[in-house]
Amino acid sequence: MIAPEIPKNEKYRQIAVEKYGLLDTLSEENFDNITSIMAYVCDVPISLITLLDKKRNFLKSHYGVPFNESPREISFCGHAINSDDPITIIKDSREDERFIGNPLVTEHKAIFYAGAPLVDADGFKLGTLCVYDTKPRELTSQQKDALLAMSKQVVNLFEQRYQNLKLRQLRDKLEKRNEDLKKFASVVSHDLKSPLANIISLTVLLEDDNKDILNEESLQYLEYLRTSSYSLKDYIDGILNFYKSDDLVQNKKENIHIDNLLEELKQITDSEHKATFYISGNTNELLVNKSALMQVLVNLITNGIKYNSKSEIVIDISIEETSDQYEFSVTDNGNGIPQDYLEKIFDLFTVVGVEDRDGNVGTGIGLATVKKIVQNLGGNIAVSSTEKQGSTFTFTIPKN
Repeated sequence: MIAPEIPKNEKYRQIAVEKYGLLDTLSEENFDNITSIMAYVCDVPISLITLLDKKRNFLKSHYGVPFNESPREISFCGHAINSDDPITIIKDSREDERFIGNPLVTEHKAIFYAGAPLVDADGFKLGTLCVYDTKPRELTSQQKDALLAMSKQVVNLFEQRYQNLKLRQLRDKLEKRNEDLKKFASVVSHDLKSPLANIISLTVLLEDDNKDILNEESLQYLEYLRTSSYSLKDYIDGILNFYKSDDLVQNKKENIHIDNLLEELKQITDSEHKATFYISGNTNELLVNKSALMQVLVNLITNGIKYNSKSEIVIDISIEETSDQYEFSVTDNGNGIPQDYLEKIFDLFTVVGVEDRDGNVGTGIGLATVKKIVQNLGGNIAVSSTEKQGSTFTFTIPKN
């Protein structure tokens, strides 16, 4: 018996094998289907998908044999990956000096062998798709073509698995980063809110106690200080809400009557009764995640009221139910959004730069949070707008 030689590029070939994360994994239907098909096509009792590891031949799929690995030094596949032939064929291993006395031949009757290397995109031969028989024989040209074609399919499955593995790693990394950002936002919010509240309180106290002493310019400075503090507070609250929005979608669904929904929205968004509300649609009751829906609607309605210079503010809410989703539209008659901002209005920290009715500029966090909530619920959101006429935000929430 002659053990297969170790390839010159073995170090890098081994790295290529390991990157797929297939060694020591359990059987999988996709691979087992291929070995089953190849055993049928080639009319043989044994078909394998192998990976040449450091000291063993690992059988990712083994049709016709009970074991899932064997020593590399006795493997047929170890010789196959060293060959330049597209398929290594051994008609009768008993007559090949490389396999005389080989346990696979003497104990398991591995007489006939045909193996097509599994070659990755970088040219590394990872293992083989191979078939065995217990008697001497040959393959037809059609069987050879099938073996080559299926070996490429095996590599495609390897690559798909590798891409999925990378995506999972990226997802885990992003989830970890997002969790760190949530913690950071929470800590920063907590640490900044208290001194901000003190600044606001002291500014108001200073102004009240010194109205008759401070000149108009000094009072204006205090007003700037108070306004800036409130803006910073809103910014911090917005960041915290953005990172907490993922938790909203964990809440259970509940039934909401449309009339009750409208009353709650009025109380939250229009305590000064500046707006006229209209609601329409083809349903009287919703089964939704109420917390998530309320945050979306409150944000859209509040914007429709704040960024509205009309003497009469109108908010029109439409809710349409289909067999698989709810479609919501929130239309206002406000100032509208410039066309060059429509495509990026939902991006975090994107602001149009205009002041609201109270002279404040937005943080660019609210609509990003809205989009994040809607997408986490499995829906989509879009906007259409005409400057000086108003905007319509349309979003969907799947029922399932």
